[in-house]
Amino acid sequence: MLRWFTSGIALATVMTVGANAQDLPKTQFKVVGLNGPTVASIVDEVPFWRETVPKASNGAITADITPLDQAGIDDKTMLRLLKLGVMDFAGMDISKMAGDDPRFEGCDLAGLTLDADKARAACNAWREVIDRQMQKNWNAKLLAFGGNPPQVFWCRNVLSGLDDLKGKKIRVFNNTMRDFLGGVGATAVSMAFAEVVPALNNGVVDCGVTGSLSGNTAGWPEVTKSLYPMSLGWSINVLAVNLGTWKRIDPKVQAFLQEQVKAYEDKMWATLKKAAEEADNCNTNKQPCTMGKLASITIVPVKPSEAETHKKLVEGAVLANWAKRCGKECVAEWNDTVGKLLGLKAPMP
Repeated sequence: MLRWFTSGIALATVMTVGANAQDLPKTQFKVVGLNGPTVASIVDEVPFWRETVPKASNGAITADITPLDQAGIDDKTMLRLLKLGVMDFAGMDISKMAGDDPRFEGCDLAGLTLDADKARAACNAWREVIDRQMQKNWNAKLLAFGGNPPQVFWCRNVLSGLDDLKGKKIRVFNNTMRDFLGGVGATAVSMAFAEVVPALNNGVVDCGVTGSLSGNTAGWPEVTKSLYPMSLGWSINVLAVNLGTWKRIDPKVQAFLQEQVKAYEDKMWATLKKAAEEADNCNTNKQPCTMGKLASITIVPVKPSEAETHKKLVEGAVLANWAKRCGKECVAEWNDTVGKLLGLKAPMP
């Protein structure tokens, strides 16, 4: 099913080209992309580089893309590798770079937005900040934002609700999720995506946080019994290019790529929405499930009182702890952009 959907999207999506493709010089790029089992990689990123770009350029522009897990790369090092020119383009979860700069968490703080349109709007409001920091400190240029279905809890046993997370060991992948879990009394365990299935299977962790469909396509239903859909974000990803590469590229190729990337970004957000809509079906053995695998796990509803606790944790522990990491100048900028958009205010540290 997933293979059919991927090829169908690739054929149905026509990305316009401003420059005449016949005029483009032959150009080859090295790309390291997102984790291979994720929907964003399968449906959008890999087809974009392997099919869409070569086809739209009449074969002039080609790329060798390898998902980071297949390349054996620690995803927290992706921006550092891009800075060094190890690859020309990189697809990466931007919150995982927040150990190097807390600003990289700014539009995907745990639980900050609860629908895809607000998540995209928040990242657009923060776009200039991330691009500035990338160009200033990381020899990189931001090209696009994308994301994944809501980041939710997958647990080995059937969860009774939010209070049942207390005392449990839970896999997370960024600092802001740690802030949230600290507020509910759970123990956060950092772990690479590829390591989670065996860790859940062997009881190293009790639960893991990942996308509602990303976990499905990566085999998490085989080692979990329940899914608790309290959202901790969208695992926002970015497409970025090494600045040295970008400056060497022929201007016609730059214009071509910018136009392609604009359409690619729109497509990533459309895929995210469809994946989020289908996740419950796939995880409870129902159709339509065109983007994942049919599975049978228990979905534990979020109670109204738990949703209110979630809101208080976001506005309290999550914002306050991030503000301390990011500093006064950063917080002031966030309050004037993302905060203003969402009606929130991070406390000045």
